[in-house]
Amino acid sequence: MHLMAELIKKEILKPDIYKFTLRAREIVDIAKAGQFLNIRVNNEVEPLLRRPISIYNIEKESGILEFIFQIKGRGTRILAERNVGEFIDILGPLGYGTFKFNDYKNIAILGGGIGIFPLYELAKEAKKDSKNINTYLGFRNKDLVLLEKEFENVSNKLVITTDDGSYKEKGLALEYLRKDIKENNIECIFACGPLPMLKEVRKFALENDINCQISLEERMACGLGVCLGCAVKNAKSSAENPEYWHVCKAGPVFNAKDVDI
Repeated sequence: MHLMAELIKKEILKPDIYKFTLRAREIVDIAKAGQFLNIRVNNEVEPLLRRPISIYNIEKESGILEFIFQIKGRGTRILAERNVGEFIDILGPLGYGTFKFNDYKNIAILGGGIGIFPLYELAKEAKKDSKNINTYLGFRNKDLVLLEKEFENVSNKLVITTDDGSYKEKGLALEYLRKDIKENNIECIFACGPLPMLKEVRKFALENDINCQISLEERMACGLGVCLGCAVKNAKSSAENPEYWHVCKAGPVFNAKDVDI
């Protein structure tokens, strides 16, 4: 769907990290946890390519949509300069691969750094469905901790870790999930974050025969599966005849067994 959505609120959460709140009823009505938006950062010819940004929060009743992004280059810097009252050009919601939690009672949500953003809507929806939610969020240090209160409100248990121990628990979030996995009868892990973290989560889940869904981030140009730029290998294909998924279309959320990362 193509929509010009009005920016009604703009917040700076941390240096270079922004939360945009938009009025986007048409997208909200069909959006699901795990999907993303492809955003044109301005109304000029250049930059030509849209920027893919995960959906953070969906408010069905009010038609409000929120996303959070970090300035990482020229495009996101231009986007951060947009003002309340302007209309933002959006394609979305995109991605057929979404988080699926209906079959589980006890779930673990694992996020790292800015990868935590798409996990909030998942936690919120799972909470409404009376799931038991154990959330583990990891950051490099205290200054980078985000959305603690928001996740606390939608989790039965929340563990915050920092690599250097400057806030809450010291170490990696996965280490604390490992300790709780049996005691809390975790049936499925939902994860998003840096690729090294996702590789370790996938390895842990496969070795322990635990269901796992991971949200991947790849460089996307079109966001529609046309340019074929966001390919990830199908784990069930052979080395002689490799097959590939395209993150923007088949994902961004995959069963960990299906992708070779």
